[in-house]
Amino acid sequence: MKKNILSLIMGLGTVGMMNAQKADASLKKAYQDYLNVKNALVADNISATAASANQFIKDIGAADYKTVSEGNAEILRKQATAVSQARDIKAQRAAFHHLSDNMIALAEKLKLSDQPVYVQYCPMADASWLSSDSEIKNPYYGKMMLSCGKVTKELK
Repeated sequence: MKKNILSLIMGLGTVGMMNAQKADASLKKAYQDYLNVKNALVADNISATAASANQFIKDIGAADYKTVSEGNAEILRKQATAVSQARDIKAQRAAFHHLSDNMIALAEKLKLSDQPVYVQYCPMADASWLSSDSEIKNPYYGKMMLSCGKVTKELK
């Protein structure tokens, strides 16, 4: 997993040097799809999680390779595929952890939204995720521990 994060950051090349470069429309759509995956996990909805992950796969595949390299897009597609193909919510959440780590690395280098993006952390899962809202809605435990976590960073 750390290799994927390192690969993602290194693959950004000159983009990584320019803080908060705007992402292209497909990458912004992929970010919205990621949020839909997160929200479906919050709602404990296996089928909506899979459907949102499948849409993420399509949109990340259409991203401009000048913004995110083809190799990095492939890493994100593989991780989203693991989410979409998981047979239960626990496996979806485990796969989402890896997808989130790489989406956070991407969000720290590219401006994925015109609104603030929040990096949130759940100590029980020892995992982070992105959110468009500062209110904690935990995708790793859903309704069982909805508000477990904290905002660790705000990306503007």
